Amino acid sequence: MFRSNQNLTVVLFMVLFANAAAGTQNDNANPVHIGDPTAGKPKSLLCQGCHGEDGNSLSAFVPKLAGQNAGYMIKQVRNFQAGLRKHAIMNDLAMTVNDDDLADIAAYFASRPKMEGDGSNNKVGEKLFLHGDLSRTIVACVTCHGPNGKGLEPNSDMFPVIGGQNKEYLSKQLVNFRKVDRTNSPSGIMNKITLKLTDSELEALAEYISGR
Repeated sequence: MFRSNQNLTVVLFMVLFANAAAGTQNDNANPVHIGDPTAGKPKSLLCQGCHGEDGNSLSAFVPKLAGQNAGYMIKQVRNFQAGLRKHAIMNDLAMTVNDDDLADIAAYFASRPKMEGDGSNNKVGEKLFLHGDLSRTIVACVTCHGPNGKGLEPNSDMFPVIGGQNKEYLSKQLVNFRKVDRTNSPSGIMNKITLKLTDSELEALAEYISGR
């Protein structure tokens, strides 16, 4: 039974991953290039006002950027520029940065020690993160986001580092995906998954992930 479930998980992930990859190619018309973290630090001063000097924001509703994948940060800013992602502040600020500066800023925050949680746990969230729920075709979060949510590929623009992210920010984004207020995940993967989760499960996931 375990082997059968494991094989089903692999097949399901392969389908979702293929769709996500195709979606990313369509979403990302501009290639991601690696910037200079040293040059990025002074360029990131405006960003530091909300996200913190080392990428660890003080506000629970502002995402941490410390150790985030550079490619993912670049894609998000481009999505804000294109209006694919909505935020009262970020849509305007994103328009003030060019591609070279964006690459340097992303490289700087990516070079910081990865965001860390407080070690808190949630058993419901842990189960969903590590195992998903095959009965609802929910793939385990670890499959895309890596052990403890620390990512699988250092420069991935598809799947972000989420382990240790602010709980309130995670909760808000999960709800936004489910409400389809946010739709910029590859091929809408996050919209499809969150639609199958209850309010309490979304909160449990946010609590577990934030503690990693």
